[in-house]
Amino acid sequence: MKEIRLRARAKINLTLDVTGKREDGYHELRTIMQTVNLQDGIYMKKIDKPVIRVKSNWEWLPTDERNLAYRGAQLMRDTFGIQEGVFIELQKHIPVAAGLAGGSADCAAVLVGMNRLFGLRQSRETLMKMAAKLGSDIPYCILRGTALAEGIGDVITPVTHPFPPCFLVLVKPAFSVSTAYVYQHLRLDEIKVHPNTEEMLRAISRGDLHTIAHELCNVLETVTIPKHPQIGEIKDRMKALGALGTLMSGSGPTVFGLFDKEEIALSAAGILKQEFGIKDVFVTETFQNAQRGGETI
Repeated sequence: MKEIRLRARAKINLTLDVTGKREDGYHELRTIMQTVNLQDGIYMKKIDKPVIRVKSNWEWLPTDERNLAYRGAQLMRDTFGIQEGVFIELQKHIPVAAGLAGGSADCAAVLVGMNRLFGLRQSRETLMKMAAKLGSDIPYCILRGTALAEGIGDVITPVTHPFPPCFLVLVKPAFSVSTAYVYQHLRLDEIKVHPNTEEMLRAISRGDLHTIAHELCNVLETVTIPKHPQIGEIKDRMKALGALGTLMSGSGPTVFGLFDKEEIALSAAGILKQEFGIKDVFVTETFQNAQRGGETI
């Protein structure tokens, strides 16, 4: 194999709870994540020179060691003694610093791509363990689908029941949010409402979209929305436009809404784009990964 094309898909957090803080400074999480069909395109090919070259359609995006896709390729070359180089082209569509794991998804795709391109025949589990060295969301982005992540995001349990069909509107405001800032200012003792993670899992197992929408909850909103009130305004407006439920994904600032009808989702997206003057508004669907287990990928 000389070249390969892959899709790097974004994620949303259906629930996000912070249950404590460890002595090393990391926070303990419980979060249910879901892959969506908003995606970046990844093109990879072997090159003779023993280097990693990254190109992006976004000229301002770093293409060196600061880029997770680059670091993923570097980890695979170092771990498996790959002598050849690789060229990686990123067609970016997932907004960065948005709570959608765009960089993590790109890195996950590159790890999978290196595995296939160089015939390494490593299992999904092996790649997920390697991915944890680079970032907490990357193992999940290799797994994809619906999953419960615990610990610092490194203990991942797949949810075997398929997520019920629905449409999503994603709205990423023009500003970005620092994840470090959000966790630094999180006051665990002041949080009054926590996600009901078990009820969310039961609702997913029943395919009950209305209960899923009702149980959407993210404790990081207690920090991000007071600092950026527009997030709350977008949530309220999206609900008024027909969303069954709305939530901020990750540490923000992206807001998503669940819709049971495509035409309502499309109408809401158009209105939100116009009223808030935001260009990054997307209508998409959830993605279910059909392949599970320890097979070679």
